[in-house]
Amino acid sequence: MEKIRTIIVDDESLARRGLALRLEKFKDIEIIGQCKNGREALEIIELESPDLVFLDIQMPGIDGFEVVHKIQADCMPLIVFVTAFDQYAIDAFEIHAVDYVLKPVEDERLATAIERVRDHLLQSDSANQKKRLIDLITNITGETPAKIDEMLASGELPNDNYPEKIAIKDRGETTLVPAKEIGWIEAAGDYMCIHANDQVHVLRSTMKELEKKLNPNNFQRIHRSTIVNLDKIEKVCSHINGEYFLILSNNSRLKMSRSYRDKIKHII
Repeated sequence: MEKIRTIIVDDESLARRGLALRLEKFKDIEIIGQCKNGREALEIIELESPDLVFLDIQMPGIDGFEVVHKIQADCMPLIVFVTAFDQYAIDAFEIHAVDYVLKPVEDERLATAIERVRDHLLQSDSANQKKRLIDLITNITGETPAKIDEMLASGELPNDNYPEKIAIKDRGETTLVPAKEIGWIEAAGDYMCIHANDQVHVLRSTMKELEKKLNPNNFQRIHRSTIVNLDKIEKVCSHINGEYFLILSNNSRLKMSRSYRDKIKHII
């Protein structure tokens, strides 16, 4: 059974403990962290890339809504808001929460929320992946989505229209980094850190924008915040919970999350 890696965020310790106890009955829910404020939540979300976050709205400092707005879009987990104030419901769904449950959390309502989470995860593994690929190819080729859909079905994927070099601008200078020399790329807020030939180049971009410039035959996402050059992988080491560590040619060690395993299953 695939585990749904989950974080609980609430400034009340009793609320965190109570929700954790209720979640124990769901065998596919794996609680990997609990946070008492928004700052801790942002740190652990960036570090662990959870699948799901149960997020209290009213918290001192950074509240639940602010947490969502501060998470980089490429790293966004599924969000279920938990609060005692139902007037927040409309706002919650406006920022695309999977669900919204009131305190004290009822077992039946929690079960409904978990079922919605499962449905969203199943859809994201197929429909969302396909949509992203169609959008990427459409932007490159200028073909219509319908035509791209036909190309996907027939296996006719264009792969020769990607730039050989990535332009990185910094204080009036532009560095052209050959794509084939890039080992991996990691997200850092609104910037991308491009690791190439033992150097780190910083590019202001989103992960989605940068992916459009990279040939998916050579570059694949292995984590919400990491892209790797498949040609640079030398070893694949299995890890707990279906995760892997990738060892690159320069001995760099990258964690590949379970949800991205299918992206490079042909080399595992």
